[in-house]
Amino acid sequence: MIKALMVSVMYDVLKSLIDPVFIIFVLLLIYFLRSSFFRKQKGGGLFLFFIIVLLYGFSIQTVSGYLSYQLEKNYIKSLHVDEKAKLDVVAVLSGTNYDIQSVAETFPGETTTVRLVHAVRMYKQSGAKYLVCSGRDQSRVSGAELMAQMAESLGVPGHKIRLEAKSRNTYEHAIELSKMFPDKNVRLGLVTSAWHMKRSEAEFRKYFKNIRPLPAGFLYASPAGTAAVRFIPQSQCLLKNTLIFREHIGRFCYKIKNI
Repeated sequence: MIKALMVSVMYDVLKSLIDPVFIIFVLLLIYFLRSSFFRKQKGGGLFLFFIIVLLYGFSIQTVSGYLSYQLEKNYIKSLHVDEKAKLDVVAVLSGTNYDIQSVAETFPGETTTVRLVHAVRMYKQSGAKYLVCSGRDQSRVSGAELMAQMAESLGVPGHKIRLEAKSRNTYEHAIELSKMFPDKNVRLGLVTSAWHMKRSEAEFRKYFKNIRPLPAGFLYASPAGTAAVRFIPQSQCLLKNTLIFREHIGRFCYKIKNI
């Protein structure tokens, strides 16, 4: 557990440091200091050009499309459950949620909502016995509770919803669900964002033999607009690349944990 905690802390630090926006900010700061105190040194223009190219690359559809496709391509065909395929449990992992201080309420974030809606659809389609809502964070109300409330409003009977509100990350999600369902042969449908599925599936396969990935919220989309538009910097592409980088950092940290 100590090793797992250390890896979790390392992941939190690295995902902030190895972040496109942070990297570009640091490089710009270095350029500013270098220009202010070492004006006679050569290479300043080349360094600034490198920063611009880096920012441009992180912000265009072509790059974000390629990187997201590489991360999600194994799950594009897993959007729907085969009608003949039956599941015992559909488990959905919580994403980001928000505390609104002024009204003292917690609201589900976009990733949580997208995952839950897809999980309910898969639960109904697969004939699963239970829908498990998993995850907690620093909010007043855990992600698991928020998703359970939404699931009931979408027609899932309350007695068919199981709460797992202890886990704080992907590693703990898998452990806590294995405690709820100790039978390794349970047919488990796993719902999380497509970009997060590789790491999640790897952790859950340590405890369950029969896992069916049920990805939601793909970052990848077929190229839109004219070719010229795909090379125009866009803030949404920068956001996508940031998520992709953080996910790769998470996978790296989890590999270290398993050594």
